[in-house]
Amino acid sequence: MVGYDSQLVTRARRLAFEALRDDLRFNGHPFIEHADGVARIVSDEVGLGDDCIAAVYLHEATRMHPGTDISDFPAEILKIVDGLGKIAAIRPKDTRLEAENYKKLIVQYSTDPRVTVLKIADRLEVMRNLQIFPKAARDQKILETLMLYIPLAHQLGLYNIKSEMEDIYFRYAEPEQYRSITRKLKAGEKERERLMEEFIKPLESDLSAEGIKYKLKIRTKTAYSIYKKMLKQGVPFEGVFDVFAIRFIIDCEAERKTEQDLCWRVFSHVTKKYESDTNRLRDWVTNPKPNGYESLHITVKNASGTYLEVQIRTKRMDDTAESGLASHWSYKGIKKDDTLDKWLSSVRFTLEHPYDTKPEDLPQPPSKEIFVFTPTGELKILSAGATVLDFAFCIHTVLGCRCTGGRINGKACTIRENLKTGDVVEILSSKNQKPSADWLNWVVTSKARSKIKLELDAELRKKASAGRELLERRLKNWKLALPDTLLHDIMHYLKYSSVISFMAAVDEGTIGVEQIKEYILDPSMLVYRTEQGEEKKEDHKAWSSPDDILVINAKNVKGMDYKMAPCCNPVYGDAVFGFVTRTDGIKIHKDSCPNAPSLKERYPYRVQRVVWAEKTGK
Repeated sequence: MVGYDSQLVTRARRLAFEALRDDLRFNGHPFIEHADGVARIVSDEVGLGDDCIAAVYLHEATRMHPGTDISDFPAEILKIVDGLGKIAAIRPKDTRLEAENYKKLIVQYSTDPRVTVLKIADRLEVMRNLQIFPKAARDQKILETLMLYIPLAHQLGLYNIKSEMEDIYFRYAEPEQYRSITRKLKAGEKERERLMEEFIKPLESDLSAEGIKYKLKIRTKTAYSIYKKMLKQGVPFEGVFDVFAIRFIIDCEAERKTEQDLCWRVFSHVTKKYESDTNRLRDWVTNPKPNGYESLHITVKNASGTYLEVQIRTKRMDDTAESGLASHWSYKGIKKDDTLDKWLSSVRFTLEHPYDTKPEDLPQPPSKEIFVFTPTGELKILSAGATVLDFAFCIHTVLGCRCTGGRINGKACTIRENLKTGDVVEILSSKNQKPSADWLNWVVTSKARSKIKLELDAELRKKASAGRELLERRLKNWKLALPDTLLHDIMHYLKYSSVISFMAAVDEGTIGVEQIKEYILDPSMLVYRTEQGEEKKEDHKAWSSPDDILVINAKNVKGMDYKMAPCCNPVYGDAVFGFVTRTDGIKIHKDSCPNAPSLKERYPYRVQRVVWAEKTGK
């Protein structure tokens, strides 16, 4: 049994031990060994508290036996257990294709930021015991670790855990390369120690005279890190420039100015004794990395011509870098998402200041996305607020267009039902279903909106084609023509902005073909706008030859078959013309009337020559 004194941890482990008493690992050992191993990592290597250790035991108990009652434990611990349970239920269909998506899902499930860290600790224990798993399970865990957990550990700055998982992955994925590199590293171990001893001898007296307290450490690259560099640079093991580095760790108070001064004083002594390559100087003491990493790096050449990388930092800087509180992800080529990175940074702060953060102040994961699964386990990412209809279009346009509803976690629902992270969604469809304009009010994803609009447009064009064919056939039977100018007048009158929507209305019967026939035979029924913007309907009764001259008396128009047009209000003496309507007789317009050009150009056969009676002497 793990030796914890906390009553909370002891109670949690006792419950887990009882729940797991009949469960075995693949090697035949009691399953509680896995929980104990994770608890040790969480406590001794990551440094999290009793609540997290208790959560580890409760998670394993409820994961293996969902009916286990843990309700009498604090709500904060239950929240962590819930997050771990959701992550454990993830079954990646193809980790290689959707690694970033699954990584985001893990973070989203971590409503308490420690959940992600606990899951990484869980995966480290699994990797340390990878040999007990069957080959198929082992291969899956290796791939998941490479694509998901190593990048997450890197992003959180859990550098030692990340490096160990990388090397375990490398040992199983590329056994021959791993053995070759580790043999060469082991063979060169004494040589590296000799080089370090030779390096420090000329410096010892000077550093001692200045009262600088320090210790030296050889930092050797991991086998996997060396292998990646060999591939990237196309060189053998011997061609990797910085297989190891000599690190000065200065013992001093954690005061920024003092630390900077001591680092540069050590740097000065090193560069006096050894030729340095200034092109390889990296000053992250004066200007720390955005992730908080601080150190001076310089490459020097010793008396035998061997190049050595030298790192200079204080104990605080080294503790920060080594314990993972300043990560290397921002300059190691790890793919980033701004929102995710911001949240992960806040996770690091929480780990650094465990007693400064209240539970209600804990950072929350990004909430602009939800993660939903198909019945076969395929992961889909949608915008927050997405519906079943959005999900259907995410899978395939045809499925979206034919969607009639769905089942969320086995329960029937409408196409308008909102989804949440973790839902398993099955789409129901019918080949008779078609998109409607209302669908645009229910979807939130751009893909669904664009596809619905395309389908609606295609359906409209189909109806428009049928409507045009119907109209042309009927007009041909009547031996009538519909000029474009008159068509646009009719559209304007009936308030249609496009020919497509107009012809679709003909097909639907919203606009009758007989109605269009009336407008063709009597275009004066259409609307014309007055100068004031009002609309008036003008018909006609009488017909008159345009060669005749209508003589009118401006002083007495009552009872006569003509009226002054309200659009221009002509008065005696104005140059005017008459326009024949159906019911209002002849309308008198000024020649300068804004409607005059249109009337004369489109309907010349309706125009009547007009003069005032007084001007003719009659």
